[in-house]
Amino acid sequence: MWAAGDHDQEQLSFAALLEDSAEDLYENAPCGYLSTLLDGRIAKVNRTLLNWLGYRREELVGHKQFSDLLTIGGRLYHETHFSPLLHMQGEVSGIALELKAADGSRLPVLVTSTVKQDSGGEPLLIRTTLLDARDRRAYERELLRARREAELERERLQRLATTLQRTLIPPTLEPVPGLDVAAHYHFASSDEVGGDFYDLFPLAAGRWGFFMGDVRGKGAGAAVVTSLVRYTLRAAAVFDPAPATVLANLNTALNHEFQEDEPRFCTVIFGLLTPKEEDMGFHVVLASGGHPPAVLLRAEDGADYVPTPGGQLVGVVPDAQFSTATVDLSPGDTLLLYTDGLTEARTPNAGERYGDEALLDFARGLAPTSAPGAVEALTALLDSFGEGLDDDTALLAMGAPRGGLSGRW
Repeated sequence: MWAAGDHDQEQLSFAALLEDSAEDLYENAPCGYLSTLLDGRIAKVNRTLLNWLGYRREELVGHKQFSDLLTIGGRLYHETHFSPLLHMQGEVSGIALELKAADGSRLPVLVTSTVKQDSGGEPLLIRTTLLDARDRRAYERELLRARREAELERERLQRLATTLQRTLIPPTLEPVPGLDVAAHYHFASSDEVGGDFYDLFPLAAGRWGFFMGDVRGKGAGAAVVTSLVRYTLRAAAVFDPAPATVLANLNTALNHEFQEDEPRFCTVIFGLLTPKEEDMGFHVVLASGGHPPAVLLRAEDGADYVPTPGGQLVGVVPDAQFSTATVDLSPGDTLLLYTDGLTEARTPNAGERYGDEALLDFARGLAPTSAPGAVEALTALLDSFGEGLDDDTALLAMGAPRGGLSGRW
């Protein structure tokens, strides 16, 4: 008869064998396994998948996302179809994708992903199983269909992005008698639509309205909001050109339009130009809704920000408050508006941002200058940031030339 100690030892050995067999089955299964966090980062991967792709475990775990292992077409399909379905349904199965191996070769796979939840129903991680589909005819048919759909979708998105980008800015700015005007728009990406915008347009009684702003987010959604904002600003200015009132009407429109959807808001600075016959300059009234302050480059005494403190973001709360400032644009003065892509550009100094103080120092070094001169210098500055300029940036400069301009009104 076995002693009690022998029985206990057998139970321990059997448990260890089961544990070892389970781990061995996971690591050397005939299919690939990986687990990712909810943000897509790989948390665990089995030896089979590592061998298929030629990676070491430490190269993937904690450093790459599942989408990083996909081809360009696969990433597009993952972002536009696979990931949304997985978040809605909790499981997606039998999807044909291609993986990129470490040596650049491609591996066709059939992918099944399941969201693991805790006891309270909250998602914890995503478990994915990948089957080698190189010898599957079904995969070939599915891949061909997926490729065609991805190509059509990519072409459609590129056409949409190009069209929407053109709507963000006016093709030309109408000449304003007695005013030099220059503008520049830097697109951070040719494939992704940004939300920066500006305009300059005539109003009644010889006055002119202008604005510059930045809509939250990117893509088609941001472009839709941008179109609505530009239309509303122009319409509101015709109804009542007082800058604070224009922003209040825009705020009402955004709150009404998107109150039940994802919040959509923007920063905007709106201005009203009125000619001053006595000195050939302009009287300017500005209202700001959370936008970076304008810079006044004077004919004398350098440059300074035009403070508009307290202006709230447009579209966030129904009763937003907007601050107003007035400034005289005398001959030789130039007023500069910009979006925050300029001040938030990364510099070579350990990832530092360019910042408000650096911009003011740059402007003081330029003054006095014309509107075209200011935009030319700032465009060169934007180019100098290289890859550090990772956001769309708009510039709009308006200057009263020295000596005025004949033929005014």
